[in-house]
Amino acid sequence: MGLPDSYTLKPNAIPAYFDALLDAQPPERFSIKFLENLGFTSTNDRLLIGILKELGFLNRDGAPEPRYFDFLDRSRSKQVLAEGIRDAFSELFAINTKAQDLSVDDAKNKLRTLFAGKKTDLVIGNIAKTFRALCDYADFSAPAARVEKTDDGSPEPEVSANQSEREGQLPPGVAPFKPDRVNRLRFGFCTPWATAISRLGEVERRCSRRTTLRAVASRSRPSRVGSRTRSRA
Repeated sequence: MGLPDSYTLKPNAIPAYFDALLDAQPPERFSIKFLENLGFTSTNDRLLIGILKELGFLNRDGAPEPRYFDFLDRSRSKQVLAEGIRDAFSELFAINTKAQDLSVDDAKNKLRTLFAGKKTDLVIGNIAKTFRALCDYADFSAPAARVEKTDDGSPEPEVSANQSEREGQLPPGVAPFKPDRVNRLRFGFCTPWATAISRLGEVERRCSRRTTLRAVASRSRPSRVGSRTRSRA
């Protein structure tokens, strides 16, 4: 998601919308009925649902996402919203890391370039006003989270310590072996060599295990010389 399609025709109501979310019990599904129960009965208020979906607060079906529940923590609710804005307008923040400080006109000019004629000037203006209103409510004081990407440009999934211990039986705090990361740090982009070295280590461990088993088996066998001596006697 690089640029949003949703906007509100009531940007001045943004603070009231999000304050109401903080005061309400999260629903199983964020519906028009739920919005009306919050006191927003205008048809223009319904546009908020699309905005919340693009901010990552709701899924496509309108069910709350983890970001919605993170927002309910009043100690960091405005920072959580800032994260959603950065995601929804990621292309805008890609060209200006301080996009939250842009005026409505400046944001509109940048968005006009990014949309490249795909939206009318009126729609772009409404998106810019919505963006400005969201940024005014949010708190961008916390630094943006940095997501490490793989060679193909996709975000690298984070692996928790507990998951690492379950999968590889590793001690706490020890990260699992990642060939792609070793490739970048030690071997550049030479993936076959890193993979071969990894497999070589596994082969050495197997050979060592077999040698140990053979040694144990040889000690458990009776000596042929001793058997012949006893039979002659």
